[in-house]
Amino acid sequence: MPTRRLPLLTAACALALAGAAPAAAVEVDRIEPGNWWVGMQHRRVELLLHGRDLADATVVIDRPGVRLLATAPGDSPQWRFATVEIAADAAPGPVPIRVCAPAGGCREVTWRLDPRVPGSAVRRGFGPQDALYLAVPDRFANGDPGNDRVPGLREDRVDRSDPDARHGGDLAGLRRHLDAIAALGMTQLWLTPVQANDQPSHSYHGYAITDLYRIDPRLGTLDDYRALAREARARGLGLIMDVVPNHIGSGHPWLADPPRRAWIHGDGRFRATTHRRTTVQDPHAAPEDRAAFQNGWFVPAMPDLDQRDPQLARYLLQNTLWWIETAGLSGLRVDTFSYADPQFLSDWARGILAEYPAFTLVGEEWSTQPAIVAHWQRGKHNPDGHVPWMPAMFDFPLQAALLRALGAPADAADGWLPVYETLALDFLYPDPGRLVVFAENHDTPRLLAALDGDVAGWRLAMALLATTRGIPQFFYGSEVLLRGPVQRDDGRVRADMPGGWRGDPQDAFSGRGLSPEQQAARAWLAALLQWRRRTPLLHTGALTHYAPEDDVYVYFRHTGRPGHPDRGPAVMVALNRAPAPRQLDPARFARFLQGRHAREALTGAAVALDAPIRVPARGLLLLELR
Repeated sequence: MPTRRLPLLTAACALALAGAAPAAAVEVDRIEPGNWWVGMQHRRVELLLHGRDLADATVVIDRPGVRLLATAPGDSPQWRFATVEIAADAAPGPVPIRVCAPAGGCREVTWRLDPRVPGSAVRRGFGPQDALYLAVPDRFANGDPGNDRVPGLREDRVDRSDPDARHGGDLAGLRRHLDAIAALGMTQLWLTPVQANDQPSHSYHGYAITDLYRIDPRLGTLDDYRALAREARARGLGLIMDVVPNHIGSGHPWLADPPRRAWIHGDGRFRATTHRRTTVQDPHAAPEDRAAFQNGWFVPAMPDLDQRDPQLARYLLQNTLWWIETAGLSGLRVDTFSYADPQFLSDWARGILAEYPAFTLVGEEWSTQPAIVAHWQRGKHNPDGHVPWMPAMFDFPLQAALLRALGAPADAADGWLPVYETLALDFLYPDPGRLVVFAENHDTPRLLAALDGDVAGWRLAMALLATTRGIPQFFYGSEVLLRGPVQRDDGRVRADMPGGWRGDPQDAFSGRGLSPEQQAARAWLAALLQWRRRTPLLHTGALTHYAPEDDVYVYFRHTGRPGHPDRGPAVMVALNRAPAPRQLDPARFARFLQGRHAREALTGAAVALDAPIRVPARGLLLLELR
């Protein structure tokens, strides 16, 4: 791959070349990170300079409040590291940096210290009180057709008929529809990666990042991203960034010219990962197998990073802190979590939480075994000595169990057992209430495809996500019953949101052109999530469930301890998988029902508790108990 020059700085760092001697050999065209803040806990910042003839250059900083601690060359003359320490009482403003060649001739470049937004350190992350809305920006809405094609980028086409091409969705489209997202009852917006993906193909999804400090120009600018976060907050929506510490894109300049050759596994040559996640914890695993999992590449387009290198580890931590502070994020979703070095993952998450103690990170550990997922959650005491710092993890075990339950034959009396028994393993987790529960995402077939179009089954899944323990996540388009293929086909799963493009025959936002079934589904999901939003029991209440009987799964969210409710309020959930109505005997649930009054949560209709309680065929019952 030929060497590419890095673009002239990020939007966050305007380098001013001033007073340069004509004979100077050195050049500096980029510094990462491009700025920092006064008042951060992370006050020792390692700057990465890119330019020309930097191998033997000297770096001088003479500015009150900023002290140069060390400088070192990279593995090619285009890179140099400089470590600075920022005093607690440093004044915001420009920081002149003088870079000089050994034979004379200097360049002066300007770095920047900014004032911190008041309250930044105590920002609240997302938690059980929230509902997450996952969207793929390129497939959600095209608010600015002018950025669909950007000259100079490798993939310079938009073709909505090609599921693997770019379709033109952008940050402007998301900003236009924030009201609709909030009206659904969502409180957090998780976007697949928005950083630059200058790849020759399949660049729409964002997971092959080629510039960790730049918004992909086909999605918009850094100002657009910050505006999205600001406007989302005004509507009660937090913004979650999808970060990828495990790998970069093959179009990243590091592949041809890395700051340190050790930063990329395999000396820049592809060797596939084995995907053997269990090797991380397996006490019998051969070290070679563990290395083959963690050091291998996902695909040739995604070079794998070696986070054991301390300078790369610092770079990745600083990059993450920079985005949180710059954009005002409320959380991070961490892609391909366990594929990165375990000690790095622990140190990285701990470093983020040292800066933002109430922040939330959620990791993707795509395993159906609770023991594997639990290994990574903060508070877990692991036999191998690994100390995790992740507040949240995705509940892939429950997702798999839910699909098994809803996809089981209609006459399977034990159909709900996979869900019941998966939740029974919550003792493995330090904090099961902080798991993110979901039925579908951008990497799985859509729920309706898995259920062969069964909308009743879709409602059962949505109801369980909204009422069980954890933090529910929903996939864009589910509210209007997008279906997609049965087999995994990422481009088609990540279909365009109806109404996101001018001329679409259907509009998921206004309801124009939707079928009555789609309109009803959208209205029902909004009512469900708005109820969840105003019902604290569904956020923090104890969970007591009863073993499924006659294809009905019943559980309660309540005050008190699991299995031991007090006389406070409670919510009863009954999910009927059967193709016929079922009658529940109130005596079985007397612990919760005796002496109480009930009303249906979404309609407010009174429900008698002194006679058998009817649950509709392939339906559900949500009762508020007083």
